[in-house]
Amino acid sequence: MPETAPSDILIVDDEADIRELVADILEDEGHGTRTAANSDAAMDQMNARAPDLMVLDIWLKDSRMDGIEILKTVKRDNPNVPVIIISGHGNVEIAVAAVKQGAYDFIEKPFNIDKLLMTVNRALETSRLRRENAALRGQEGEQAELIGAGAAMRGLRQSLDRVARSNGRVLLSGPPGSGKDVAARYLHGQSDRATKPFVVVNSATIEPERMEEVLFGVEHEDRAHDKGLFERAHGGTLFIDEVADMPVGTQSKILRVLVDQAFTRINGADTVRVDVRVVSATNKDLKREIEEGRFRQDLYHRLNVVPIEVPGLDSRRDDIPELFKHFVDVLHKEQGLPRRDLSEDAIAILQTLPWPGHVRQLRNMVERVLILGADSGPIAASELPQEPDASAGDNRDQLSAALAGLPLREAREVFEREYLIAQINRFSGNISRTANFVGMERSALHRKLKSLGIVTLSRGGARMATVDDVEDGGGDAEE
Repeated sequence: MPETAPSDILIVDDEADIRELVADILEDEGHGTRTAANSDAAMDQMNARAPDLMVLDIWLKDSRMDGIEILKTVKRDNPNVPVIIISGHGNVEIAVAAVKQGAYDFIEKPFNIDKLLMTVNRALETSRLRRENAALRGQEGEQAELIGAGAAMRGLRQSLDRVARSNGRVLLSGPPGSGKDVAARYLHGQSDRATKPFVVVNSATIEPERMEEVLFGVEHEDRAHDKGLFERAHGGTLFIDEVADMPVGTQSKILRVLVDQAFTRINGADTVRVDVRVVSATNKDLKREIEEGRFRQDLYHRLNVVPIEVPGLDSRRDDIPELFKHFVDVLHKEQGLPRRDLSEDAIAILQTLPWPGHVRQLRNMVERVLILGADSGPIAASELPQEPDASAGDNRDQLSAALAGLPLREAREVFEREYLIAQINRFSGNISRTANFVGMERSALHRKLKSLGIVTLSRGGARMATVDDVEDGGGDAEE
């Protein structure tokens, strides 16, 4: 799982031994902790910085407010902070009442360490998922815009528009960083479900043993049920990102839900019926995953009703200037970074660089340039990181070494081939635009490409140049 910042947990208990014990246990698990002995200290901590979670004793000696009053104040002023109640044996009924008033759960003293950790982790995970989905709903209108007018993006937009009004399940494929999440939100925004929830689950970031609980929810005898993501997405869209990373055991249950649009919560007996459109995404080869026993074939066929490929940035280089401007506007709005345009030489550099991280990598570069560069004026080529990926430098060194061992005529041919491939790909296979930029007649460029063994193929909705494998790459370079 990816590393995340330590959680900030506030422990409120009038007994110093209990405060220190709970803090030590949580810190051993990598959490950050703060402590308070009474209500005034707890409120001071809350006002200074709202924690990710509060562990609260229900009875506090010599305190202006008891645990119930603190709970009510926290849930009023900081409703997104989960509160776990600690109670003595004689206070269980009060603790149950506290849960009904908004506490996440209660733990009875003397508490079991494993139960404490399990409850804390579940509360934090539930809170994180709620925050992420709230953030996604808040950003949906802006991030659902598909940026780019090139052939690849036109094809993607047309495919999504055609399928949007149906309820057909869509499987989005494409390299990491290509924008599959944006495509999913665009699809939802164009559908009849646009006013309903858009809920996201990333299979790669949830512990396998927690996956079913997150998706289907949990029933409790003594407090309100925890709704799963399927239930939260009722009437709308559930986007399952990195679907190839879903545990095999969960895959069979997902399959059942897709067929019946119904399920039972963990520890529950009642059937929950939902109306949910499922959109999924992967950067892996699911057919290979099936062959190697990591993905169910029947689930693949259920999810892959409409397969749509999201093109990588290497297939849509003509969109780079527009994408760059979009990210400049976003970063100006979010972080106050300067608004700057691209110079022509900077555009040429960006359109010929390798982009293994695709759109996500371009956004990172934009942010770096705006932070480190000048406050105004066009961005020059000299301000751009010349090697956005470490492998780019290695490739350039290898090319230089290869040219150094060749006679001038052959070295020139190698250079021309690499140069023209880069320029054609920069303009998404448009030979007329390429000829205009390099300063050749279109017919002369065609002859040069044939002599160098360069062909264009359709890839990701755009034309891309490559060396024809059936050719020997020969042909004399023009003098």
